[in-house]
Amino acid sequence: MHSSSAPPVSSEPCLDRRATDPWGEEFADEFGRFLTAAKRLDDFGLRRARAAALRTGERFDHVLTKLGLVSEGDLHEDLARFLNIPLYVREDLPRAPVLPARIDLAFVRRHGVLPLAAGPEEIVLAVTDPLDDDPIRALAYLLGLRAQLRAVAPAEFERAVQSLYLETAVAAVEPVSTWIEDDANEVDLQRLKELASEAPVIRLVNQILAKAVEENASDVHVEPGADAVAVRYRIDGALRCVQTLPWGMRAALISRIKIMAKLDIAERRFPQDGRIKLAVRGADVDLRVSTIPGLHGESVVLRILDRKRIDLDFKTLGFADDAIDRLRALMRLPNGLILVTGPTGSGKTTTLYAALQEISAPEVKVVTVEDPIEYQLAGIVQVQAQSSIELDFPRVLRAVLRHDPDIVMIGEIRDLETARIAIQASLTGHLVLSTLHTNSAAAAITRLIASTLRGVLAQRLVRRPCARCMAEAAGEADRRPDAGCETCRGTGFSGRTTIWELLTLDSVMQRLIAEGASEQVVEQDARAKGMVSLYDNGLEKAQRGETTLGEVLRVTRAQ
Repeated sequence: MHSSSAPPVSSEPCLDRRATDPWGEEFADEFGRFLTAAKRLDDFGLRRARAAALRTGERFDHVLTKLGLVSEGDLHEDLARFLNIPLYVREDLPRAPVLPARIDLAFVRRHGVLPLAAGPEEIVLAVTDPLDDDPIRALAYLLGLRAQLRAVAPAEFERAVQSLYLETAVAAVEPVSTWIEDDANEVDLQRLKELASEAPVIRLVNQILAKAVEENASDVHVEPGADAVAVRYRIDGALRCVQTLPWGMRAALISRIKIMAKLDIAERRFPQDGRIKLAVRGADVDLRVSTIPGLHGESVVLRILDRKRIDLDFKTLGFADDAIDRLRALMRLPNGLILVTGPTGSGKTTTLYAALQEISAPEVKVVTVEDPIEYQLAGIVQVQAQSSIELDFPRVLRAVLRHDPDIVMIGEIRDLETARIAIQASLTGHLVLSTLHTNSAAAAITRLIASTLRGVLAQRLVRRPCARCMAEAAGEADRRPDAGCETCRGTGFSGRTTIWELLTLDSVMQRLIAEGASEQVVEQDARAKGMVSLYDNGLEKAQRGETTLGEVLRVTRAQ
């Protein structure tokens, strides 16, 4: 281990002595063999990680996650097994901080060491890094107690600290009286900048954003009310209030976010849009920031664009094999227009990214026009439209078509001019992929020229039932699966999947449209040829336990 001298018996942590030095060759040898035996790592990955650790001087286990060879969650479990340390479970969390007078929150956060229980002879600690022995030995020595360890993942550690020390953390931000100078703050920009740049404010905003990423939230809402500021996360499509802050924090809190997003803190009358790049647990996360003026102050929404969380794979997104085969057949076409439709937040862009990842190849030129660029894709030219400098979709598209693309992806068809250029491009030898806001696949056809349209995919996102709740319900006849548990935070749901309807056009359908057939007639013809509607596809998934009937009705009620 990192320490070389033997500590007193009373402070000896229960670590396996194989882990003598996390920076040393012995640890890399033994842990590497352990991972390959567990099939977490192959020989090539092991050699790559060893070489990177040697070249950079970083710890072998840290290199594994930075290279993406082992996920942070898997590494946490593997390291615990390797060191013979029990895993932390949520039932271990005490009702109140342990020995708060002797172990303060700053020490807990700085060293990733959370006290769980203390007795006359030993203290139980949840540690994020059991190989960092110094703070463990120091704490055990200070208290004169033997240390027993529980290995805890960083995200779970943050959740535990937030739950256990929430009141302390909020109170520690700063005495409220120093924030409630609202009239002065609104006028005195220099004072507002100073407040927003102070450590307590920076720490609070970073905690809010880091926790949102760790909770797998898609959006963060900061909403000033008449007497408080609500912080809400959107998780699996549903909003949940996670924190209520004193109203006096409003000006400095929102100004801090605007400074991070490079927005004008003096401008409060008009909406603003910006972007933040934040490092959470060593990984870069992009946040899209939008502000709007409200009755009680500016409301802020931050959309979290975490590329690591998105698996751009049709199967993982929830598409069945037959739908994937039909989508791939459409993407092999040399030209034409393919649309993905649905309301905001239905996963359209993610589906398009999955399609682009499938068809991207060295011999294919793919160009996208987006606003904003949500995720960066290798081997693809991505262009950001910016209406603020008159670089709108039509102008960018006309330039893109002069770059000899094979495939063009348009983030969204928002106006007739964009639609016209998209159709023109599809008629002149390009395959064009885009999104459109319509309620069904058939509805999209009545808004575009059918002769160039090859297929329309309509989709919605529905929540998945929590696997832990379902397992517990299966073991207890009187327990309902939607009762909720700690894993799903009492919601009964964890994660989302896609329901869809895929319409492909043939000559008969194109003739019907040319003759002025209604949306209903087009849909009837498609269903007669085997198209499964959004509602029916949702029912099939509900019957298989992949979602619930309530979720299906929630997103398909219009149909």
